[in-house]
Amino acid sequence: MSDSTLSRHYPNTQLYIDGAWRAGSRDTAVVNPATEGEIGRLSLASEQHLADAAEAAGRGFAAWRKVSAFDRSKLMRRAAQNLRDRAEEVAAIMTMEQGKPLVESRIEVLGAADTIDWFAEEARRTYGRVIPARAGNVRQIVTREPVGPVAAFTPWNFPINQAVRKVSAALAAGCSVVLKGPEETPASCAALVQAYIDAAGLPAGALNLVFGVPADVSKFLIAHPLIRKISFTGSTAVGKLLAAMAGEHMKRATMELGGHAPALVFADADIPRAAKLLAGAKFRNAGQVCISPTRFIVEESAYEEFTEHFVATTKKLKVGNGLEEGVQMGVLANGRRLQAMERLVADAVEQGAKVLTGGEHIGREGYFFAPTVLANVPMSARIMTEEPFGPIAPISTFKSYDQAIVEANRLPYGLAAYAYTRSSTTSAAVGEDIESGMVSINHHGLGIPETPFGGVKDSGYGSEGGSEAMEAYLVTKFVSEAR
Repeated sequence: MSDSTLSRHYPNTQLYIDGAWRAGSRDTAVVNPATEGEIGRLSLASEQHLADAAEAAGRGFAAWRKVSAFDRSKLMRRAAQNLRDRAEEVAAIMTMEQGKPLVESRIEVLGAADTIDWFAEEARRTYGRVIPARAGNVRQIVTREPVGPVAAFTPWNFPINQAVRKVSAALAAGCSVVLKGPEETPASCAALVQAYIDAAGLPAGALNLVFGVPADVSKFLIAHPLIRKISFTGSTAVGKLLAAMAGEHMKRATMELGGHAPALVFADADIPRAAKLLAGAKFRNAGQVCISPTRFIVEESAYEEFTEHFVATTKKLKVGNGLEEGVQMGVLANGRRLQAMERLVADAVEQGAKVLTGGEHIGREGYFFAPTVLANVPMSARIMTEEPFGPIAPISTFKSYDQAIVEANRLPYGLAAYAYTRSSTTSAAVGEDIESGMVSINHHGLGIPETPFGGVKDSGYGSEGGSEAMEAYLVTKFVSEAR
């Protein structure tokens, strides 16, 4: 099925290597998940293209690292402004290829500009230090230097937000980048790269963009001798494979992997507010968010009230094509996600869960799945162990604080966690006791540029936010000089 109307506005996407856009060895269709229609074509890289990109990154690094942090910062600010100026155009492209509502796409584009600005400032703060020497004729200094060319692998759920963190941190530090973008949402990544190109002053090879068969691209780039740093966002299963490859070649790696975020709701919380905020966070981007609350664990005495408010909020959501006015939840990214949702709901119901709303594919075309709330979900259900990555909210109960913490920490994931309570004692305890890289209490305050972003356990290691994000792209050099 074709989508002739949208295809007039959606750009085809090529590779960007060594300062020039170029065609790949073959191309493939880009599909609008809301219509299942082809809207454009994407160029895919051959092994020679990948080699060209890695070699270009080597040359680009040699040039870019010599550019002062002051000038790197100014260029990045221009790139940020380019994104702001093109926000409406880029947001529409993102919605076409990814499916999220236009308002969410717009927020993502503008947020990406803020991220670039923040890292532009960090570029000017890569301080070293002087260490007092034991002898009067010795000077001891510590400097921070860019680690080298970076291979960055980004997913489709936030096609600009995930890429901009990696690209901007790397460029701020003085590194060059080979960005492997998502094949489902390539034009958004290309728009980010174009914003940097049009900022003027970026050396050829400092930023490259490739697409291809994911396993083949990662295997080639990680092993390439010029690549010195890996950054990956994606599933835990794939992340473990790439981390092993990186370790085999002694490459630094940052891994932002899967999660299954608990949301603890205590009886003393503002229940209507908790339900409203948690529902909004749950169904953002149709639940395709790594830090989405995915296990709702409610104190028994507040269960009925919370569930009533949560279901009422869920039922009010307008689901549809993200380009349409007033749509609050869009489509799943592909047919695989739709099938996964159907399997998870069927399994939960088979084991005794009750569907309070949703639970099914909706519409005649597109990968739409109704916002779903499941009650009385047993711990044996797959959705209580597997990250749903979709618009399904399973609600269970707890009787005591200790029971809530045991459930929150039960899984091998530890990316994000949430809690609602009016008790300062409970709030402080939750912040200490939950095993997670990020904990947000009584609001949803994760993912802004100036704060750390990363997980523990099987959710990965390293940070892609805050000043910590720069660390992975810098090496420490100690110089001891006798005069």
